[in-house]
Parts: sequence; structure tokens; C-alpha cells
Amino acid sequence: MAVKFQDYYVTLGVARTASAEEIKLAFRKLARIHHPDVAKDKVKGEAKFKEINEAYEVLGDPAKRQRYDELGPDWQDDGRGRAPGGSGQRGSAQPAQGGAGFEFGGSTGFSDFFESFFAGGRDGFGSRQPGPGRAGGGEAAFAEEGRDVEADLLVTLEEILRGAKRKVSLRRSGMDGEAPRTNTYEVRIPKGMSEGQRIRLAGQGGAGQGGGPPGDIYLRVRFARHPDFEVQGADLYYDLDLAPWEAVLGVKAKIPTLDGVTSLTVPAGTAAGRQLRLRGLGMTKEDGTRGDLYALVRIQTPVAITLEERALWEKLAVLATFTPRTEA
Repeated sequence: MAVKFQDYYVTLGVARTASAEEIKLAFRKLARIHHPDVAKDKVKGEAKFKEINEAYEVLGDPAKRQRYDELGPDWQDDGRGRAPGGSGQRGSAQPAQGGAGFEFGGSTGFSDFFESFFAGGRDGFGSRQPGPGRAGGGEAAFAEEGRDVEADLLVTLEEILRGAKRKVSLRRSGMDGEAPRTNTYEVRIPKGMSEGQRIRLAGQGGAGQGGGPPGDIYLRVRFARHPDFEVQGADLYYDLDLAPWEAVLGVKAKIPTLDGVTSLTVPAGTAAGRQLRLRGLGMTKEDGTRGDLYALVRIQTPVAITLEERALWEKLAVLATFTPRTEA
């Protein structure tokens, strides 16, 4: 089955010539609207949030964006008649001989297009080696363990911080003439999990053969991009925009955290690039303690100013004793 092309520029509502900063701003704007914690319709918001994350995962990465732009809508034909990442799809697979195919629903990972394009055509499941043979009925019989089914589970930072429960569905295409069926699982996401850790649903994978045990489902935790924070280990980083006079004079700035809005005292004379630390407002660690939140100072210069403002800036330029450069 053909995999549908995803137009990430349309998803984020930006032009193909958009700058990296314009793409980032578009993502942040949409992510704040559709974040599952604030969306009016949680189910639709979760689906939209996932689409926005996928688009930014590609367009926010220079290497991925270049590859995406080069191949475009004709990505399934790279000159050799096949998709650039392989022919498989994440989270869905055609049945092997006598076996069943699997397709995840809910909040698992990104689209088949993304996984085919960027993930080397992973097929979403692996198989264990057959179990030991067993003799029976005068003939040699062999028990084979069922397939382990794998997929990415996209979770928000808020869910990782506090722990959460999510519903995930798995559709099985059936085997040996059986009708397809869908199973829904309530998955518990423990707080403090790291990206890449797996959640195991024991015995819920592919059926075993010849009396062999069933496989398992493994859900790999993948952090959704947040509109405000970047994650580094257990620490969070936030871009704190200041006006020039706020950096010079100091200010009490209100900034978001995963626990709600807090006030941060910015000292007078704060330079661009300085990191201001708020202890214990980062992600939960394995030992139950929390990392820190760092506010990274960026000084924003006004572009459009009134005549009165211009006169004040000109007066400051005459009176100021500060010299930003060493004279040649």
C-alpha cells in the first residue's frame, strides 16, 4: 500500500522559504494551541499535536529538512524505483508466511511516511528465534515463540514529569484465515522515564506456534517537542527574551515551568547568553529528585520605534559612557 506524502510546510503553515526561526515560531504557536493539556478536544488535540511534532522534527532539523526538500512529493522513487528509506513501514507490516501483520493506533510514534522516509524502513516488529523442538505423537514438533511487536510512544514532558496513563490500540490482520481484530491497552507511563526506555506489555505480541509462548509488545518512549523547553538529560532550557533596558536595569520576569508560571529575578547588567538557574524545576530523575530549569537570556532589539522613542535612544547614545567595542 502506498504511503501518503506529508506536506510539513502546510502542517506548520509556513512557506517553503521560511527561515529556521520562522519555523520554530510557527511550531511554538501551534503547539501551545494543540497541546493535549490545553486543547478543548483532547483526542483531536493529541492527534494534531503529534502531526505538529512530526513536522517540526523534520523542518526543525537542517539535515532532515534538506533531504525532505530534495526528494519532495516524489520521495518514493529515488531513481531506483523504491522509497529512500526502504520498503517497510513503522507500526505496520505485511504478514509473514502463516503470520499476522500489526498496525498500531493511538499515540504511537510518527506516521508511516516519516518512518519510511527517515528511519530506514523499520517494520515495527521483530521476531525471536524458534524455541526448542519437542517430540510428540511420534513426529518431531517444534515450538516457536511469537513475534515481539515494537513501536514508539510519543509522550509529553508533563506526562513524564508526573506519570500518566495512555490508551494504545494494536490491530492484528489475522492469520490462517482468522478475521482481523483490534486490542486496546491502557499503558501506564511511570514518571521519570528517560527517552528511549521501553514499556513492556508481556504476552501481548504475536501468537506462538506449536505451543510456543506469545511475544511481547514494547513501546519505546519518545519525548514530544515542547513549545517552551528543550531537554538535556534531566535539565530544561528556556529562551528568555529581554528588552535592552530590562537587561541593563534588571527585571522580575514571569516564565513558564512544567509546574506553572513562576517569577524569575533578572539581575541588572545581565548579558545575552547568560543562563539563570531555577533549581528543582527540571525533569524527574531516577532517584526521584529533579533537574534544573535554565533560562537562557536573549536580548531583543525593537525594530519599529516612534519618533519620541528614537529621540530618547539618540539622547542615550550621546550620554552613555559604555563602549561595546575596542577601537581599532
